[in-house]
Amino acid sequence: MSPVFSHGDLRLYILSLLDEAPRHGYDLMQALTERTGGTYSPSAGTIYPRLSKLEEEGLVTKTVDGRKTVYEITDAGRAEVANRTGDLEGIQAGLADSVRLIADEVRGSVRDAMRSLRADLAAASREEREQAHTAPVDDARSRSREQLSRADAAITEFRGRVRSELRSHVARGGELTASGVDEIEAALRQASDAVAHAMRG
Repeated sequence: MSPVFSHGDLRLYILSLLDEAPRHGYDLMQALTERTGGTYSPSAGTIYPRLSKLEEEGLVTKTVDGRKTVYEITDAGRAEVANRTGDLEGIQAGLADSVRLIADEVRGSVRDAMRSLRADLAAASREEREQAHTAPVDDARSRSREQLSRADAAITEFRGRVRSELRSHVARGGELTASGVDEIEAALRQASDAVAHAMRG
């Protein structure tokens, strides 16, 4: 998997996070994980040496707050962030491009799975209606139970396929953000509406 941050980019990005607000080390690790859609989860062994180097360079200071060490950007650190605005925008643009790619792939996977689920449910509904005209009530209920099992299996298969694709994509280095998950949720609501429509039909 290619690195999320090129050489020197992580240092600048940490500075930009501290420019937003003072943070402790664990907070920085969480922020980096969130900003990269979970594709980059830095360890303490990655973050703290860089913080120490930034402190040596006079770009950050640290204070002990109870059991936590809080890092704060200095005026010199703010000046570096301001002077490298173009570099920082390039880093953020690269992250945004990756977020859009994963969102597009997730939407495609969800759409394909929804089409398959709709087709299965529509077929089950048609078959149930056709049999209801000729079968006794008890027999119709028995067949409905069979079709319910079939629909349940289709839903389980759909859920497993989408989860597998999401996990595989993230494992390959893809990004998954809150906006991407919002779109997935919207697509799933559409699928739920399609199920309700199939049952009414």
